[in-house]
Amino acid sequence: MIIVKGIGASRGIAIGSAFVLEDEEVVVSRVELPKQLLRAEVKRFKEAHKAALRDLDAAEARVLKFLGRDHAKLIHAHRMILTDTLITKDVPMRIIKEGVNAEFALSESVESVAQQFEKIDDDFFRERKHDLMDVAKRLLAHLLKKNKKSMPAPAEGSILVARNLLPSETLSLHDSKVLGFATDLGGKSSHTAILAQSLRIPAVVALSDASRRVKTGDFLIIDGENGLLFIDPTPDVVAKYRNLQDKEKLAEKSLESLRGLPAITVDGRKILLEINLDSLEEVKGISALNPDGVGLFRTEYLFLNRPAPPSEKEQSAIYAAALKALDAKSVVFRTADLGGDRVAALGVEAVRDEANPFMGLRGVRLFLRHQDVFKTQIRAILRAVSKGGHARILIPMVSSLWEIQSVKDIISQAKAELEKESVVIPGKIELGIMVEIPSAAILLDVFLPHLDFVSIGTNDLIQYILAVDRINDHVAHLYDAFHPAVLRFIKMIVDAGQNQKKRVGVCGEMAADLKAVPVLVGLGVDEISVPMRMHLRVKEVVRSLNYKALSVSASKALAASDAEEVRRLFGY
Repeated sequence: MIIVKGIGASRGIAIGSAFVLEDEEVVVSRVELPKQLLRAEVKRFKEAHKAALRDLDAAEARVLKFLGRDHAKLIHAHRMILTDTLITKDVPMRIIKEGVNAEFALSESVESVAQQFEKIDDDFFRERKHDLMDVAKRLLAHLLKKNKKSMPAPAEGSILVARNLLPSETLSLHDSKVLGFATDLGGKSSHTAILAQSLRIPAVVALSDASRRVKTGDFLIIDGENGLLFIDPTPDVVAKYRNLQDKEKLAEKSLESLRGLPAITVDGRKILLEINLDSLEEVKGISALNPDGVGLFRTEYLFLNRPAPPSEKEQSAIYAAALKALDAKSVVFRTADLGGDRVAALGVEAVRDEANPFMGLRGVRLFLRHQDVFKTQIRAILRAVSKGGHARILIPMVSSLWEIQSVKDIISQAKAELEKESVVIPGKIELGIMVEIPSAAILLDVFLPHLDFVSIGTNDLIQYILAVDRINDHVAHLYDAFHPAVLRFIKMIVDAGQNQKKRVGVCGEMAADLKAVPVLVGLGVDEISVPMRMHLRVKEVVRSLNYKALSVSASKALAASDAEEVRRLFGY
């Protein structure tokens, strides 16, 4: 038995046969070109560049569909590299100045930057080198007119072993039968690791030379918790890890008994436990879970990877199908939270070179600038409701009362138009906002008379409160849902809702954090909306809680001086 210590990138245990992924070596030769062909060579490079951008559009749509908006930021990082002057200006300049082929110019530009990354004594920047290489690989494939090979399909029950996995390759594992993966390179802060965690694939990285030690067919164990790879493990080690797997499976099985039961604390407080949906395809699993509704239906995926916005008819059909699947339970449709950097694909004016598009022209700000696109989505939702079902509309990125009033005006216009077309819209459609900007939390008492409910988007709210980009490893450790300032904001929002008898929900990642759920319940939230895979786990936690006792702990937490004190108050 050989034990190789690496870094645990994604927790879990995988036991199975190895499938070693051979490195695909691409040899780039220097070809000197006559002067009259250089402009054509630059044009060829630009065509490849456009094709690579289309690849990223497709990848972004896929990430949104399976993993949600926050992980789509990883694709945004690749787009930033692809549109950086390193690529857009340096490569064409090398072609003209050195009189060489585009492939060689690209490889030279990328290699010079990669060497600079290697010299930096910082894990975060060294890991970004892999993102650079992923982008370069995409470009090179188009330049060589070579279809990017999809990863060979390992046999069911295999553990993938590779020198390195690029983020795009990791994403492809979603549809594979891979039980886990082990790589020579990588770190916990890499985009590959982040994707593995979201896909719930056990993974160990930074194993040095594991891909050379392991042969396809070798028997392996991956311990993603402790960062261990066992090659040809002894029978007692196999027995130990199979026992750990069995315990995990038993814990999963016990959750099945909770299907259909209410999310109610031991002292009788009912929490509406809903689910988040990233696409219509996920609706298939709803009936088995029997949630209290859909607390967040993200609609961004409908707008991506296409030359024009989706039509009213196309959107309406999707929204109607979701409403039908939920029967009488409510579905909260969040209008598309698109950023200004993604508008070009919609055929409308794009905002170029936003330094920080996630704090720029996005969400309601974008749609109020392009009201025709917004009204089409509103009409589609209203038209879907006319066929039955209970829909609620949720508006993202709201920071002012003017935005709410403008949205209500557009909804009134859309409703009046549809009524003239003999479309009957039964009853009132509830309107809510995402509370994800501090100004919205502070002014919520002013906003609520114009609203029916609110949903706290903890991902962005925490980032904005603490001024922390949570996927930036330099400051990610400062992103903390237990920070007393975060809890005070949540309590402020809950109190405003209770004072005006408006329901307050939470739909961000904090809602799916099993340690944060008691905090949210103690603070008094009414609704919690989580990904389907976390629904039963969160329900199990809620049904074990005592609301009155947690309210006391939450009150003390509001006066805490730091996150560690908050954790101690809740027994962590």
